[in-house]
Amino acid sequence: MQEFALLALVMVLALGAYWAMIIFPKQRDFQKRQHYVRNLNIGDEVVTYGGIIGRVVAIEPDQGTAQLEIASGVVIRILTAALVQPYDPEVFASAARKGFDDQPSAHPER
Repeated sequence: MQEFALLALVMVLALGAYWAMIIFPKQRDFQKRQHYVRNLNIGDEVVTYGGIIGRVVAIEPDQGTAQLEIASGVVIRILTAALVQPYDPEVFASAARKGFDDQPSAHPER
């Protein structure tokens, strides 16, 4: 009987750890993305999961889609779930600089 109680306790602790480390962070990220999409405005610059940068032209909340202008006169329809974050050129530039600084040089000095 004690082995069963110990096994049950270990299982409960394992499930709790799994929920705390896997499920809860994913739920939090999902809620954060939903909040971001709900607060989108026409004219916002956004980045998609595919890395496309565009300006929101129209939002169709009933269909779950938005229209992005990705170049002058080029408008695409995209799912709002694919909109990841606002586009901030300074943040992306600093991340790119950090990435290049971490890489070893392709042409070492002789």
